[in-house]
Amino acid sequence: MTDTTTPGENPAASGTTRAERVTRTLVRDVALPGGTGTMALVTLDNGLDHTKPNTLGPQGLAELTAALRGLQQRAAAGELVAVGVTGKPYVLAAGADLLGVGAVTRREEALELGRAGHAAYELLHTMGVPTFAFVNGIALGGGLELALNCDYRTVSSDVGALGLPEVGLGLVPGWGGSYVVPHLVGIEKAVDVLLTRPAASKPFKAAEALDAGLVDAMFDAADFLERSIAWAEQVVRGEVTVPRREPDPEPVWDAVLSATRRRLDAVVAGSRPAPYRALELLAGARTWTRAEAFAAEDEALADLIMSDEMRASVYAFQLVSGGKKPAGAPSPDLARPVTRVGIVGAGLMAAQIALLVSQRLGVPVVMRDLDTERVEKGLGFVRSTVEKLVGRGRMTPEVAARVTASVHGTTQIEDLAGCDLVIEAVTEVMDLKKRVFAELEGIVAQDAVLATNTSALSVTEMASVLQHPERVVGIHFFNPVAQMPLVEVVKARGTSDEALATAFAVTKKLRKTSVLVADRPGFVVNRLLVLVMGKVVEAVENGTPVEVADSALAPLGFPMPTFELFDLVGPAVGLHVLTSLREELGDRFPRSPGLEKLVADATRVVLDAPGPGLPKPVNPEIQEAFGPARPGEPGVLDAHGVLDSVLTALTVEIGHMLDEGVVAAPQQIDLCMILGAGWGFHTGGITPYLDRTGYSERVLGRRLLPAGVADVPRDAG
Repeated sequence: MTDTTTPGENPAASGTTRAERVTRTLVRDVALPGGTGTMALVTLDNGLDHTKPNTLGPQGLAELTAALRGLQQRAAAGELVAVGVTGKPYVLAAGADLLGVGAVTRREEALELGRAGHAAYELLHTMGVPTFAFVNGIALGGGLELALNCDYRTVSSDVGALGLPEVGLGLVPGWGGSYVVPHLVGIEKAVDVLLTRPAASKPFKAAEALDAGLVDAMFDAADFLERSIAWAEQVVRGEVTVPRREPDPEPVWDAVLSATRRRLDAVVAGSRPAPYRALELLAGARTWTRAEAFAAEDEALADLIMSDEMRASVYAFQLVSGGKKPAGAPSPDLARPVTRVGIVGAGLMAAQIALLVSQRLGVPVVMRDLDTERVEKGLGFVRSTVEKLVGRGRMTPEVAARVTASVHGTTQIEDLAGCDLVIEAVTEVMDLKKRVFAELEGIVAQDAVLATNTSALSVTEMASVLQHPERVVGIHFFNPVAQMPLVEVVKARGTSDEALATAFAVTKKLRKTSVLVADRPGFVVNRLLVLVMGKVVEAVENGTPVEVADSALAPLGFPMPTFELFDLVGPAVGLHVLTSLREELGDRFPRSPGLEKLVADATRVVLDAPGPGLPKPVNPEIQEAFGPARPGEPGVLDAHGVLDSVLTALTVEIGHMLDEGVVAAPQQIDLCMILGAGWGFHTGGITPYLDRTGYSERVLGRRLLPAGVADVPRDAG
């Protein structure tokens, strides 16, 4: 096949500046083999490298619309037999320009944004010749909707992110996704695409998208475009047909949406509008015409763009996307080379760290524990996890063989002598950690970095027994290590810039977001998260029914109710951290006799979930541990009172943390809580939420964030 660039069909191939970041529409003609005819191939390209994906704002949409109208005229004149759309290397499009959307201040502007997207994408549906999306890279939000509005879709086998994440950002798929998806894949899968996966921040990989029916064919990345065009020609010639499913019958549609609403009521509890608006659009999609559905999407999108939820999400999105450049980190040039890593301990946390280091750093890892049984258990975890990853198609057998061969076990601490970095992950007992570091100092090289995975203990005290305390740094991973994106990098009193730089360099290669924190009790996440759980438990001990306290924090958008979170952390761990924080920071952290009894009796905290996607209910037996419920009595808090108690305590504690210099700025607290505790994106982070709800002014007499940093613009029209 041959390519020819058609004069006049490349309206804005030049003149793009990096500052503009407008996604341009580039068009070239492709002569299909066998004399089938000409395909116009549209390429979206913002002129930046693949780390800055294409996004679509008003200018980009206008340019795409103009190009597609021109192609529609050419198709009507018989000049084209097909139109294809693809992206720059590794990227189709990451959706609408979210920062641009966040700058909209009038509802009419928001309404026009939805209409502009629909106007452009409808041309792909009404082109007059078959249209194809060749999904060569990331396709999120409006990027995937662009593909969905084409007649056919192929995907490159290496694409790792396709999805409609809008509901997680306080929006709905507003350029056709809410209507097209249920008709394409069925209502049950549509709920997964629009609601379930966005809530879990889990986009589709290429093979998953093919299996779900979002795309029609998958080709290897090496010759993806060539094979996609050849496949498209077969479709045009009628040699390949792509079956489409019949619409789900009304009873199926209604049953799925009724079950989904029950899950939303149990999990979201009406605390934010976007999931419910998405559900309304899915319900309407069964009977609406395409035009009616698109008009409803426009109205929903306009309402949500002007909501607190969406504007707060923009602030959170900016924090997370900007978190790859840690505030206060020393120059990366100071980092020590790391060619071999030691892990002291072979328990669950240690084994998870060992597996991640082997996968992402690609260096030998040595796990050391006191006896062979513990070492073998840790190695067994690595082997079994790797086997599961291979079985699920998430790791190739070749990579699996390399990983398992590179993780070694030992009972001899001397076997860590050649390690450039050693991470201790033993039990949270200060004397034990001191002994580990003292042993290591006499074994490893003088420039080796010693790290601790402690979740709350003083790194400075741990290092105090060493001749060279400057080599010690905290690298606090969160459980489960592979999934949790945050690492708190802890600077002790004497930590050198070289040790810090090494910690940041390693965590970056591990694909984690790192935040620099001072060596203060609990650092950021555990200090605040354990305070939250402590205040909820305190309310129960003072007479609030446990089920009332458990659901009281739903407006904050935690990923699960409080006691389910407590169960995940582990009651014994939670009690240990709560006790140590109380000892260090005083009675702002409540003592909990009920929690002590619960741990001593090994009482089960939560029961099994009553259904898929539903939260785990509290075990009624734990009410006995905390004392009888006395709802309605003086001083006993209702759900609103529990929420107020928690928010007041958080405001006080964050004020102390900022005064202590735990982090450089409030934004780092927000980033830690979003990535480390699952604080809801729709709140924008903890500090803007406290500012917006008035707690900062009322409790501290001041805002936590500077004016304008995360303020929600109001409709000027």
